[in-house]
Amino acid sequence: MQRFFLYIILFIAAFLVFGWYFSNITSYLVISLILAALLRPLTNRLHDIHVLGWHIARWIAILLSFSAILLLIFLLSLLFFPLINDQIEILAGLDLETIYAQMQGPLDTVEVFLQRNKLMENQPGYLLNEIKISVIDAVKNIDFGGFIRDFIGLTSGIFIGIMAVFFITFFLLLENGLLRRNLLDLIPNAYFEISVATFTKVEKLLSNYLTGLFIQLLSIFFIASLGLSIVGVEYALTIALFAAVANLIPYAGPLLGTAFGIIVGLSTGIFPTEQDYTYFFIKIISVFAVVQITDNVLLQPMIFSKSVKAHPLEIFVVIFAGAKIAGVLGMIFAIPVYTIFRVSVMELYSGYKSYRIFKIKA
Repeated sequence: MQRFFLYIILFIAAFLVFGWYFSNITSYLVISLILAALLRPLTNRLHDIHVLGWHIARWIAILLSFSAILLLIFLLSLLFFPLINDQIEILAGLDLETIYAQMQGPLDTVEVFLQRNKLMENQPGYLLNEIKISVIDAVKNIDFGGFIRDFIGLTSGIFIGIMAVFFITFFLLLENGLLRRNLLDLIPNAYFEISVATFTKVEKLLSNYLTGLFIQLLSIFFIASLGLSIVGVEYALTIALFAAVANLIPYAGPLLGTAFGIIVGLSTGIFPTEQDYTYFFIKIISVFAVVQITDNVLLQPMIFSKSVKAHPLEIFVVIFAGAKIAGVLGMIFAIPVYTIFRVSVMELYSGYKSYRIFKIKA
């Protein structure tokens, strides 16, 4: 029995080292497993359809499922095209001299305060002049050649990642459980029952977790879009969609969604006076405050604590460990991966205490 647990520990250690060293491949595999789990019900339903007395071939059902996902992504992207176009027009129409003139008043107030308290001895207009010099230096130091190379490298990396995910997902859907059956065939009969129980429990918890995330995404999108529409923010649906997707990133995501909403809302609004500008800013902040209170009080306890049956402190530590290992992707996939290992260890421990076969082998 001790040898068996030693093998388990060595396998987990080897898996972690492999996942860290080949982080790209591991991320492709994890994303593919999640995507396959989401598409399997639709694929099975399409595969069961009869056309002229014949089943739709499974590979055709898979391609139709992929087409549905691509169509959904295309329709969602249509929400962002008008916003991107407006932002480009805003940036193209920026007049730096007008911006400098608007900054002159607040900067003069800061300079008077600094000089009065003997914190600065420069002539009036020094801060504005330094800002102008910094902007000019920043523009001059932009390496457009390096930026283009980085952009091409990023684009090619994203394309390769998408192709790899679709390729792996296609075969995961095509084999329809064959991988799981092959893995179970490798397990000795003495540990078969525990292994099946572990697989079943992991699948159930991950299914609950994915369902909870979907409910969280829809809830945040609904609340944010409704609130932003009520306060009169343009592109409320686009901002709400971005905030809902960004919220999948633990801790940093809500801040990112709020910042995006504030920038877009203020840049596309019309404010006759500075008071209107401030009031509109407060309204946007209030909407996102309601969203986060709802998410933290209702949604996250339901998803994290109940679906994966883990303590909030566990979740906190696991997420930051995932961020240390693999950045943003590590934060997103930390909970599913932790759930797999946690359930596996608990089932093995339970089997060690309950199953007589372990004691015979020991």
